[in-house]
Amino acid sequence: MVPTLSERDLRLDLFRGLALWLIFLDHIPSNAVSWVTIRNYGFSDATEIFVFISGYTVAFVYGRAMEQSGFVVSAARVLKRAWQIYIAHVFLFAIYLAEISYISQSFENPLFTEEMGVLNFLQNPDVTIIQALLLKFKPVNMDVLPLYIVLLLCFAPFLWLLMRSANLALLASGALYSVSWLFEWNLPAWPQGVWVFNPFAWQFLFIFGAWCALGGATRLSRAIYSPITLALSIAYLLFAFGIAMTWHIPSLGSYVPQIIGDTIYPIDKTNLDVLRILHFLALAIVTVRLVPRDWPALKSPFMRPAILCGQHSLGIFCLGVFLSFAGHFIFTEISNRIPVQFLVSLSGILIMAGAAWLISWYKRIERQGPRPPVTKPGFAGGE
Repeated sequence: MVPTLSERDLRLDLFRGLALWLIFLDHIPSNAVSWVTIRNYGFSDATEIFVFISGYTVAFVYGRAMEQSGFVVSAARVLKRAWQIYIAHVFLFAIYLAEISYISQSFENPLFTEEMGVLNFLQNPDVTIIQALLLKFKPVNMDVLPLYIVLLLCFAPFLWLLMRSANLALLASGALYSVSWLFEWNLPAWPQGVWVFNPFAWQFLFIFGAWCALGGATRLSRAIYSPITLALSIAYLLFAFGIAMTWHIPSLGSYVPQIIGDTIYPIDKTNLDVLRILHFLALAIVTVRLVPRDWPALKSPFMRPAILCGQHSLGIFCLGVFLSFAGHFIFTEISNRIPVQFLVSLSGILIMAGAAWLISWYKRIERQGPRPPVTKPGFAGGE
């Protein structure tokens, strides 16, 4: 059986927290501050970071449980976590729709309900609620939690295989990814279409993260730290950057040979295009070289807010979805001037960091009480 790591890597918390901030900024339409996020400079975005780290931390947490208590107990804990995230999703759905409906009616602006995809709820609330509970109906910006619920529901058998033959498990995941592309597999959405994040495709990045946590990263260390790999990664990032610039400055598109355009487009996010995976891997390789595990800055107070957000990712993600619509409301109804956009973006991040600190403080107080400490997994592995 593959041994699991015993010490938490703070880099995972840091980058998951940063990914939460980037997702929040990207979720606010027409937000000038979102120009700092990575989606504007390459093929992948914060979603890849989040899914990979979640797979890594899930394997870290439940791999130890399977090692110590066996398959049945660890599978039960994984399912319990999936249930907790499902409950969080239902609560977020209710609060999010209440927020959108209230603002839409109060300001007599029906565009909010259309933009956020909740018009069906207002017209057919009985049917829509059932479809939402079945994870088929998802308002805008609420696609990530259903993806994680499905990934966790199916994770226990993969974890069992990862613990015994990690490479075989990764191969099976890759085969499922390929088959989903070949036969266009995806889950149906309501009232039409398919899931924005295809679980058959995105499971590959999730399982790859788990594979890295269970020794895969160590086995790849020689390749990761090779100068050739670093050079190829930087070259690919520059290529992706050049292509991304043509999206913002159309005149640059004339410098891209047609054969390249015909080859790379469309870059499919729903089915996790290979170009997106390669871009994420290139980013990860460069990041690992720049940020070692014992990087002193990880213990700096300046990094603490992002690390805390990463450690309490479920609650902070839900808060970020709520705040992103609040930001959209302010831009639409009050002001969308650049200083206001900076103020709203900064305020949202500060609120998220403050909430993470409050959750951390409360849990620390709980641990000091009469109850014994309890180790909990997070939003797919954190808290």
